[in-house]
Amino acid sequence: MAAKGGGAQGKGPQWQAGSVPSLQQADSEPALSIERIVATAVELLDAEGVDGLKMRRLADRLGAGAMSLYWHVDNKEEVFDLALDSVLEYRGPPQGIEAADWRGAIFHMLEDWRASMLGHPWSASLLPRRALGPNILSRLELLGRILSGAGVAEADLNGAIWSLWNYVIGATITRANFDLSDDDMAAAQQRLAHLSEKYPTIERARLLLDNDWDGAFRKGLDFLLDGLVPRQ
Repeated sequence: MAAKGGGAQGKGPQWQAGSVPSLQQADSEPALSIERIVATAVELLDAEGVDGLKMRRLADRLGAGAMSLYWHVDNKEEVFDLALDSVLEYRGPPQGIEAADWRGAIFHMLEDWRASMLGHPWSASLLPRRALGPNILSRLELLGRILSGAGVAEADLNGAIWSLWNYVIGATITRANFDLSDDDMAAAQQRLAHLSEKYPTIERARLLLDNDWDGAFRKGLDFLLDGLVPRQ
């Protein structure tokens, strides 16, 4: 069996995890597999971010030679694809909720999506530019099915799906990067108070002191869903 090359001419992500044979390492490390490579890549991304994922560093964590990774993946880009898709797995809403409460089902999935990305902050920045794997596509399929069942017209379905996609990613990136301490927020609000003539509305609302990120996410999602399917 010839080893897979590491160039750009690969066959794409190996979404079916068991399809690649494992190689037992000489130092008694567990055999390499797609599952081990992806799980270790996620650990490395969590610890060091996107720039920290290098194939040699990944191989070192696995106790393997860098070239042995290419029996399982074509290149680093494929590792990114597989790692991203793995952290976005969704087991579905509670049984029966989809039919009985379409809004509850969407809230459950999108809050889970946001929580998954906040748990792995690198994922939000990768999602817009990576291949869409089966876990991501399954979320989009479920979202489309729920919206369609709730009455969103076929002609409006794509716009509705992408609007919610944009909302989740935008909210996640904002939360992950706008992480000020209480003292920093108080200082920013105090500076704003001195400029109240110029910014009266946000100063009055005490915008820069509002750190209820979860509440803001839910309220904003309510606004979006009301626009897509007005309450009866």
